[in-house]
Amino acid sequence: MVKTESALTNQKVKMTPSEAIVETLVAEGVKEVYGIVGSAFMDMLDLFPTAGIRFLPVRHEQSAGHMADAYTRVSGVAGVIVGQNGPGITNMVTSVAAANQAHTPMVIISPSAGTPTIGWDGFQEANQVSIFEDITKETVRVTHKSRVADCLRTAFRIAYAERGPVLYDIPRDLFYGELEEQILQPHQYRADKRGSGDPASIKQAVELLKNAKHPVIISGRGAVDSDGVEAVAQIAEHLTAPVAVSYMHNDAFPADHPLAVGPIGYMGSKAAMHTLKKADVVLAIGTRLSVFGTLPCYDIDYFPKNAAIIQVDINPRHIARTHPVAVGIIGDAKATSDEIYEKLQADDPAPVKKSERLATVSKLKEEWEQELVDLAMADGNPINPRRALLELTKALPENAIVSSDIGNVSSTANAYLKFNQTKRHIAALTFGNTGFAYPAALGAQLAEPDAPVVAIVGDGAWGMSLHEVSTAVEQNIPVVACVFNNRSWAAEKKNQVDYYDDRYVGSNIEGPNFAEVAESMGAKGYTIEKAEDVAPIVEKALKDRKPTVLNIYVDGTQLAPPFRKDALHMPKRFLDKYKHLDYNSWKK
Repeated sequence: MVKTESALTNQKVKMTPSEAIVETLVAEGVKEVYGIVGSAFMDMLDLFPTAGIRFLPVRHEQSAGHMADAYTRVSGVAGVIVGQNGPGITNMVTSVAAANQAHTPMVIISPSAGTPTIGWDGFQEANQVSIFEDITKETVRVTHKSRVADCLRTAFRIAYAERGPVLYDIPRDLFYGELEEQILQPHQYRADKRGSGDPASIKQAVELLKNAKHPVIISGRGAVDSDGVEAVAQIAEHLTAPVAVSYMHNDAFPADHPLAVGPIGYMGSKAAMHTLKKADVVLAIGTRLSVFGTLPCYDIDYFPKNAAIIQVDINPRHIARTHPVAVGIIGDAKATSDEIYEKLQADDPAPVKKSERLATVSKLKEEWEQELVDLAMADGNPINPRRALLELTKALPENAIVSSDIGNVSSTANAYLKFNQTKRHIAALTFGNTGFAYPAALGAQLAEPDAPVVAIVGDGAWGMSLHEVSTAVEQNIPVVACVFNNRSWAAEKKNQVDYYDDRYVGSNIEGPNFAEVAESMGAKGYTIEKAEDVAPIVEKALKDRKPTVLNIYVDGTQLAPPFRKDALHMPKRFLDKYKHLDYNSWKK
């Protein structure tokens, strides 16, 4: 095998294409690759153990993408996944699309049909490039064996630069042969440092913030990824500006900070929404201000219509994409925040803290916290899902990482999850696919082996991911899966309650006791039917450091509001055979 010291020389040496690929992965700091073994890439796979790369064999390739996504969000190192050409790669479509909307750097090593047979509809042949074009930042095709390392470098360069997945498509016969190559270090082919943006725009932003009567900051994923949350806090403290966090990025500002008001978006914080509603200037740092993440919630149309928005984002495509801005700054969240703070401080070195604003923030938070507890303490049969979430959060250590799925209970967790450290909240985000949280938790655990990791999953989503318990047991990954079992696809069921007169089609589901299933797979399992048992069992499971599944039975009638009030309508029916289904015909 070619030694990594060759990367320090200025000459090319003979190696196989597989060796060139693996050595490029080593240079990029890749420690794990996720997938299912396949003949198409076996020559490369054979090198992994000697290269120090751990191959994580999953049970379904979709899980590989979610694991890599979460691994990257926690570690900062681009995740790498691989699968058999054809069905192995197409199984990854959903998780790659999710990573794309989550702005997660990722490289998909995509073996394709061999060059002698392309276009013959051979065994396991598919046009993988065309399938992935719309769900990746780029598709990079290897056209000759001499280009394998060069194309892989390009894939990593784009993945980091544009913050998203890149498909590296290589015909399976191009893993074999020989070439001469120099293994470059990342600094030789990509630049990671980002600037703070246009000085004139920063000056304009500072003037707006200085003169604002009700400034509010929204901190997003960009602040987390750039290690810029402390810089955001400095601006907030200088201005006495409340700070909300963007949808499902509850770790983008410490919850215990006096100016923190919590998350916006579906099932977010009323304290954040009431605060934002009054803003005259909004500083949005490292967030694209997604449409779904800024929709009205709790019947509060909170996103300000007339506020001057200052949007800071590394990607110019996101500036003013969803909301018109007064100032758009293309820059790194931390670098730009540092620059804004420096200029604010230069103009006003010792600003007076606005005690009235602090008091207002404190009051709103206190009222919202009490409402959350009151809602949770209502009786449920057997457990109010909010009570289960409340008890779960009480049991979580300060450094716990929590992944959350999409669904009625999982999304309600947005109101209850609080973090004081970054890279703790790994959520499904706006692609909204079920089956995300558990494989994501496995990836997060691999990125930070000593941290306690918990997945919040509904029983519907669990059906799409429970097979990975075998992976957790096999690889000894001590994630605790909290399965909220209400025997239904509850988000859809709530739509049928509110819009379809309690007509349940496809939303009621039956399943086994998932704790017993977990035990049969070699994991630990606990069945919980009393609210007071949640916290102690979670604490025990985290202490045991074993793969564990908690089957938490919760009330299937205590449901959060519909996800998409903006997209749902009361049903009209015109044909006589369907007239009884018209909303005007319902008996009230």
